[in-house]
Amino acid sequence: MENMKTLNICLLLSLAVTVYSAPLQQTSVQDETFAEGYLKKFFNLTEETGPTVRRGISPLNKKLAEMQRFFGLQITGYINADTMAMMKKPRCGVPDTNIGQFSTFGNNLKWQTNSLTYRIENYTPDMSVAEVDDSIQKALDVWAKVTPLRFTRIYSGTADIMISFGSGSHGDFYPFDGPGGTLAHAFAPSNGIGGDAHFDEDETFTFRSQTGYVLFVVAAHEFGHSLGLSHSNDPGALMYPTYSYRNPDTFVLPRDDVKGIQSLYGSNPDDDNNEPGPEPPTTPDACDSTMVLDAVATLRGEMLFFKDSFFWRSYIYSQSPQQTLITNAWPNAPVNIDAAYESKVLNSILLFKGRRVWAFSGSDLVQGFPKSISSFGLPISVDKIDAAFYDTKSRKTLFFVGSQYYSYDEAKKRMDRGFPKNVAQTFSDVTGQVTAAFQYRGFTYIYSGSYMYKYSLRSRRLYRVLRSNYFLGCNRH
Repeated sequence: MENMKTLNICLLLSLAVTVYSAPLQQTSVQDETFAEGYLKKFFNLTEETGPTVRRGISPLNKKLAEMQRFFGLQITGYINADTMAMMKKPRCGVPDTNIGQFSTFGNNLKWQTNSLTYRIENYTPDMSVAEVDDSIQKALDVWAKVTPLRFTRIYSGTADIMISFGSGSHGDFYPFDGPGGTLAHAFAPSNGIGGDAHFDEDETFTFRSQTGYVLFVVAAHEFGHSLGLSHSNDPGALMYPTYSYRNPDTFVLPRDDVKGIQSLYGSNPDDDNNEPGPEPPTTPDACDSTMVLDAVATLRGEMLFFKDSFFWRSYIYSQSPQQTLITNAWPNAPVNIDAAYESKVLNSILLFKGRRVWAFSGSDLVQGFPKSISSFGLPISVDKIDAAFYDTKSRKTLFFVGSQYYSYDEAKKRMDRGFPKNVAQTFSDVTGQVTAAFQYRGFTYIYSGSYMYKYSLRSRRLYRVLRSNYFLGCNRH
């Protein structure tokens, strides 16, 4: 029995979870040290000093390639800017050794009862007591809604899930490291410390504000670990390793997380008696040949492809576009957008949804935005834009609305005379509605449904018709 207890403690310590690491500014020499420490912590890089595996490929190179594969980066086995940027994102401290979507800790690490208790031992001064209580309850409800699990709060004694705020050394083997480092950690289901969740008091937790870490989001992720889930490589999943802002008022547990937790506990038996709620969101698949993109744009030489709450960033030399949530790049942005383009005059990216447009410089919303699309001179009768792109030659922006398009003079900030024109006058081969458009390396790409038309705008010549996901890497596999 004593040996079993020791085994459980060792197993728990090896699985000590959720540690969010804030980005740091490093020199290139420090990057190497940072990367090595990251790979030791999250990808089991060992202190191996023996001969390299083959042709000079070191254990470090192998682990870098493993990490790049997990996060959908270009697999080089070497440190580069994209890899370092991913390593420095706020994240969770569970090792990312499971290459795939949802995963569990294995070894039947789950609660053997569906009735669990939780206790909030203390509070953070960052938020009111009511806000902390509400955040914790909503975070647990995320999991209760899709399983038979039910959570009861107790106010004394030992609960299954003990929740506390602390700083530095706080009673386990994983001391917090002050502001800007780890946010929280939790432990897999078991006796003793198993299931407990600890939050770093030196960080700033918030109820709804994006200036800090939303406690609901951090806690919901932590409780996924407390219930037996490890990490997913689905960038839309709550159990993805890096922290993402989510609106607590509109949050719906993504499909990948639902599959994961139901693999452990089954579905909610009360679902048949309740009205159906929002459908769990599914992360778009870049290689879905039937996918219709919401919008496409360029930004400082990158190509951006928008779908639902996500976008892919594609670099000139990248073979694996990186997928992320729109709100990770622009916290105040809308999702499920209608159109997007890069304004050279505003030095911003513009995102359109319905009758409004948002402009972002870096990650910040430009002053005066969002504003009405009629501010461009579009008729009041236009209730949405289907697509937009900036033509570098004429320095005009084309707005597509139904079967017509408008020409907007960026410098003079007014619509050109003689518009709208029929799309067929300029793009005669596009027979369906334009759904996205952008310009890249001198060519204009017009999307209609799941197809993309490559044009020369000068000659009005059609060069090729391609699948809409042509630039998303699938054609290379």
